[in-house]
Amino acid sequence: MTVRTVELPQLWMPHPLRVNPYLSNLHEESETWAREMGMLEGHGELPGQRPIWSRDKFHAMTVDQLTAWTLPDASLPALRLNHRFNIWALAWDDYFAAAFKQTGDLPGARLFTARLHAFLRPEPDARLPEPVNAVERGIADLQRHLFPPGLAHWRHDFNRALTRYVDAGVEELANSRTGRVPHLIDYAPFRRESFAAHTAPYSVELATGARIPEQIRHSRTVRALLDAFMDFMGLANDIASYEREVHEENDVNNLVVVVGTSLGIALHDAVPAALNLVNARLRDFEHLRRNEMPLLVRRAGLDRDEQAESEAWLRGACGFLSGIHAWYTGAPRYTSAPDVPFPG
Repeated sequence: MTVRTVELPQLWMPHPLRVNPYLSNLHEESETWAREMGMLEGHGELPGQRPIWSRDKFHAMTVDQLTAWTLPDASLPALRLNHRFNIWALAWDDYFAAAFKQTGDLPGARLFTARLHAFLRPEPDARLPEPVNAVERGIADLQRHLFPPGLAHWRHDFNRALTRYVDAGVEELANSRTGRVPHLIDYAPFRRESFAAHTAPYSVELATGARIPEQIRHSRTVRALLDAFMDFMGLANDIASYEREVHEENDVNNLVVVVGTSLGIALHDAVPAALNLVNARLRDFEHLRRNEMPLLVRRAGLDRDEQAESEAWLRGACGFLSGIHAWYTGAPRYTSAPDVPFPG
């Protein structure tokens, strides 16, 4: 059973795709940062390090589209910054898969990840190690630019989210080596970490310039809304990348496998069950956004400016979800014609 037998548009999406007007700018400069970081073949590799991507493979990922689709309201500087982060996250993912998942090198993965921790410091003036590979060079550069004054409050939470992201890669590798499939009850919160979904609210804030107001930010309703927002991203990714992860990388950390194992059902039945679960999380997000958030705003007594800020952030979150849905269902990284191997 492969993902090609599943119609990916079954992934429900009530929000129309909106595209950032600066997409053409990103397309023109798409290689620039990745080349400077040594991620591309034939361009600035660090001594003794293999590049992560060929030029063709890099462009096949259409990271510029991912960024422009998920952040339709961002300014060009904000779009560029998030584009670099998206490139880095995919570079880490592909590097980790090639260097450690495909080889089963758990000790090497732990050493690699421990070094990355030293680059994810909450102190703005922290001294970082000298990078020895393209992933480290990329995160070192991002640390100098991701937290301008308007987003300085994100430094601690963002780096904590990235620490959980790279740590989750090691846990996924350990699961795959031992054949331990995570249980469905534990998987959703783990997937938020392994997808770096906790960084997505930052991306929305970067794009919109709006924050969820302090008076409601830690409420049960907002926490539930953010969980549903993050769950759609990671769990829908599992549907889109099922064949690559499970059949090519022998990964057990995928919602389809988790559902089938936890419920004791065949993969033929686990695929639609997983799809239904992903769609249910998006319905949860929509219910909270449409019904519970307005009640919360009224109860909290937010003034007009605070209400506008909340609405702007929520509109940005809807745009983020529609963009990532479009990328999953249309990007070459996740789609393929019959009998054509998936790109890595």
